[in-house]
Amino acid sequence: MDIERLGNGLAFLKEAERLKSVLRTAYTTTGRQEDTAAHTWRLCLMAMTFERELAPLDMTRVLKLCVLHDLGEAIHGDQPAIAQNADKNTQERLDLLTVMAPLDEALKLEFLALWEDYEQGTSREARLVKGLDKLETILQHSQGDNPADFDYTFNLTYGREQTDAEPVLTMLRTLVDGETQRRIDGGQ
Repeated sequence: MDIERLGNGLAFLKEAERLKSVLRTAYTTTGRQEDTAAHTWRLCLMAMTFERELAPLDMTRVLKLCVLHDLGEAIHGDQPAIAQNADKNTQERLDLLTVMAPLDEALKLEFLALWEDYEQGTSREARLVKGLDKLETILQHSQGDNPADFDYTFNLTYGREQTDAEPVLTMLRTLVDGETQRRIDGGQ
């Protein structure tokens, strides 16, 4: 056991804790603004819930992708989909490298490779996680106690390319879009 590696791991976890304070545009059912760490938790839970429907896949890889996909937001925060710019991925990658600085090189490279797989959608697992990520966001928007001027209509087209990638994602999208349409129509 290497005490320095353990200490570096704790330093990394202290940096990653920042994600608990990064607020998103979604609100919980109680009206509290959602943080990115909560979004990541429910994305992991979503992947676990639909594991049988998504099979065959490497579930360990899926969960790692879920946990790491937004870690770069720990420094400069979340950019809402409606306001994203071309520099988003570049900035997130730089911020991810900053957060991971205390880690040993092998772990840094592993985490970076997973993040890049997610960003590029190279593996089936990454494409599934990207689709689930969009669905989790839309689901939160459909159930949250959002401000009166919240734009639910945006969600009906948001992430369509990612959610059309697999039949199970398309089916889930139909259900989630139904929830969104109820909000648009004035229902809760």
